Amino acid sequence: MRSLAALLIVVLIWLAGLMAFAARVQQSTPSPTPAPADGIVALTGANSNERIAAAVTLLSEHLGRRVLVSGVNREVTRDQLRATSNTVRRLYDCCVDLGFTAMDTVGNARETAEWARAMRFRSLIVVTSDYHMPRAVLELRAVLAPSGVTLQSYAAPTPSLKARQWWHAPRAARLMVVEYCKYLAILGRDAILRLGPREATPAQQKGPA
Repeated sequence: MRSLAALLIVVLIWLAGLMAFAARVQQSTPSPTPAPADGIVALTGANSNERIAAAVTLLSEHLGRRVLVSGVNREVTRDQLRATSNTVRRLYDCCVDLGFTAMDTVGNARETAEWARAMRFRSLIVVTSDYHMPRAVLELRAVLAPSGVTLQSYAAPTPSLKARQWWHAPRAARLMVVEYCKYLAILGRDAILRLGPREATPAQQKGPA
C-alpha cells in the first residue's frame, strides 16, 4: 500500500512538473526583442526554416554581428538553405555561418562554443523552437558558462502547442511529453555531475602551512 501511495505521489509530481513546463513553453512566445549581442545562433530541427528566418531577422535589426546555423544537414548546400529559409541574399552571404558537425542538442552546444571562441564573442542570442528552448539553454550554458559567454533566448512558436488544451491533440501531447522527459534527463545529469568531486583550489593544493 505504501509503495502504491509513493508511486502515486511521484506521478502527481511528474504531472505537475509537466504542466509547469508546458506553461513555460506557451508563455515563451511571442518573445520580447532581445538586447543586442555579439552573435546569434539558430539551432536546426523541426521548423528549421522559421528558426533561421527569425535569426536572420534579428541580424537585419542589428541585434547581432553574425549568425551561426548549427546542425545543418551535410547534404544541404548554402544556396538551398538560403532559398528554403527565404533569407535575403545580401545578409546571408555576408554574415551567416553554417555548422555541419552537430547531430543533436549536445552537438549544437559544442559547435556553438567553438564558433563563439573563434569569433571571440562574449554574448549570444539563441534561436530555436519554444518547446526546445529550455533544454537547449541548459546544454549551451553547461558548455559556454565556464568561458563567460552570456545567453539570451528568442523562441520560435510551435502553433500546435499554443492551444490551451494541447493534451487533446496527440502530436502536440507527444511532443510536449517527450521534450519534458528529455529536459528532466538533463536536469538529472547536471545534478549528478554537481555531486562529483570538485577541483581543488590553489590553497587546498598547497596543503597546510
